[in-house]
Amino acid sequence: MTADTLLDTVLELAGMSDDNLPERSLGMARLSLFDWLACGRAGINEPVAQTLRDLAEAEGGLGAASIFGGVRAPARMAALANGAASHALDYDDTHFAHVGHLSVGIYPAVIAAAEEVGADLDEVLAAFLLGAEAAIRIGVVLGASHYNRGFHQTATAGAFGATVAAGRLYGLREGQMRAALGLCATRASGLKSQFGTMGKPYNAGVAAANGVECAKLAGMGMTSAADGLMGLQGFVPTHTDVRGPTIPAGTFLFDDVKYKFHACCHGTHAMLEALAESGATDETVAVLKLRTNPRWLRVCNIETPQTGLEVKFSYRWLAGMALTGRPTGSDREYTDDLAQDGALAALAERVQVTGDDSVGDMQAVVTLVAPDGSSRDWSHDLDSPQTLDTLESKLRAKVEALLGDEAQPLSRVLTEPLRASDLGHMLRTGE
Repeated sequence: MTADTLLDTVLELAGMSDDNLPERSLGMARLSLFDWLACGRAGINEPVAQTLRDLAEAEGGLGAASIFGGVRAPARMAALANGAASHALDYDDTHFAHVGHLSVGIYPAVIAAAEEVGADLDEVLAAFLLGAEAAIRIGVVLGASHYNRGFHQTATAGAFGATVAAGRLYGLREGQMRAALGLCATRASGLKSQFGTMGKPYNAGVAAANGVECAKLAGMGMTSAADGLMGLQGFVPTHTDVRGPTIPAGTFLFDDVKYKFHACCHGTHAMLEALAESGATDETVAVLKLRTNPRWLRVCNIETPQTGLEVKFSYRWLAGMALTGRPTGSDREYTDDLAQDGALAALAERVQVTGDDSVGDMQAVVTLVAPDGSSRDWSHDLDSPQTLDTLESKLRAKVEALLGDEAQPLSRVLTEPLRASDLGHMLRTGE
């Protein structure tokens, strides 16, 4: 690998013609837009969303872009607020090669920039897709070492994707895009220590805001290191010990994105699917033994959650919810009272969680021990191919459960040739 290989790949993606973008990948980008809009609208009353909306109103400024919940603000602030709001429920998509959430860090930057320049939906989808592809590749190079050291790749690698996407809509030339990425290298940040707090969705907003800010500054002539990614003391050399491979720009990886159908950390979903397939209940299970990839032990294995947010990152509590028939797909379930539920606390004592390197990132193996001592294994792998029609059907059901009557207006993004101004209206009003 030469020092500028990764940067060249990202720049190639940033300058790619719309004509070269695969139809399926654009279809997946459209589904992610639908999912992201729903997560953002559903999250508008969350404290982190309200706080950033209040901050936007207090700071004022040019109302160039829309914020979920009814206000307009400068593009950078809108991206910050919308990233946090859309990740507040932790119900958005995940890409496991990137090890993070792409839509919440990139779509807020895309919509803010698109509203400023008057882009149409096709331009929005292309910018997002190429930004996501850039973020995935940077995430792969940063690798497991970066994530395991405590960095939140939604905010780190994701910020570079947001920069590419926003810069594309702002019409940056190659030299300006290089500068924008260099600036992003000194701005990108986010730590996993924030998981279970409002700091986690804030990380997503920071990624989006960084993308808008760096793209704008580069467009205004600000310079930066020639290679902020791989150069001497660049982002990759300073943020990982073991680098992953550089993947050429010609292959599209976004198609592997996974959507959430449970309102909790994606690392727990394979377990929840396995339990659903088993048909087990709290009465038929004396002990539940979970084997999961070791990386998730630092992410979603909070043994005794104290808040509703922490429950979303607790294998033991979520297993109890599944065994007692509580709807893990309903965000309304995750209250602070749930964390104090005595029955779930008792069930949690019967759940044993073990890290196992032979279990993949998207897999889980559950051993259910019955009261008579007999046992049976159940497993699930989230990485099973599904058609666009199947995914759309599942997402429509998810959005309807989240938003009720508001689901139908948002579904226009799946069928109509909209403009960024229409999307902004959806953010503000849900219509």
